[in-house]
Amino acid sequence: MTGYDGVTPAALAARLGTPALVCLAEVTSTLDEVHRLAARGAPAGTAVLADRQTRGRGRQGRVWQSPGGRGIWLAYLVRPAAAENGVLALRAGLAVARAVEALGARPRVKWPNDVMLGDRKLAGVLCEAKWEEGRPAWVAIGIGINVKGPLPDGLVGLAATLDEAVTASRVDLLARLLPALHALPRGSELGPDEREALAARDWLCGRRLLEPVPGTAAGIDAAGGLLVETDAGTEVVVSGTVRLGAQEWL
Repeated sequence: MTGYDGVTPAALAARLGTPALVCLAEVTSTLDEVHRLAARGAPAGTAVLADRQTRGRGRQGRVWQSPGGRGIWLAYLVRPAAAENGVLALRAGLAVARAVEALGARPRVKWPNDVMLGDRKLAGVLCEAKWEEGRPAWVAIGIGINVKGPLPDGLVGLAATLDEAVTASRVDLLARLLPALHALPRGSELGPDEREALAARDWLCGRRLLEPVPGTAAGIDAAGGLLVETDAGTEVVVSGTVRLGAQEWL
């Protein structure tokens, strides 16, 4: 790919501070490319951007629709010293939210891996780890952000685009997001500052849930689990799909 929104890959890599940046016109999934590069020894902080994905993926085998020119379809390589359980997707989601905030919008983070604009999904995060000898050799963080409309068929009313709230290019958003990804905290627990930042942006807190367990969302614990107030007390949920009332969110 000779350019990304008019910026050459070399100039974009310098602006984003990445040790390695691959820009592709089309790819099955940027996650696939990061895994391939990681297996060949790519350093932490390597990023892959695609203008279009033909088989972008979300949680639980869902398809992430990735039309050309309309969004940021990014995968980012992390080489953690130890497992980070469920906190990495939340950290990446918080980084996305803060980058969007810097452009003037007001997103919120939805456990376990989404960023919302109003009550619709603006972005999603998917972390895939490669394990060797009982520890993660690397983690590929996939991030999809809807930047410009129109939305693909079937997503109207469920998804949101950044240009509904602010006028900004994909490069504008990347220039704020990549430095935040480079600076992600390490460790298997969220620190007090992270928990405070998530609490201030928690889309779920106070909402009634049908799934993953019936009850009321009550925040996120230090290990990245969802706290749910049930009739039997507070339950910690470490994975699952959130369903509110009769509507299931992607």
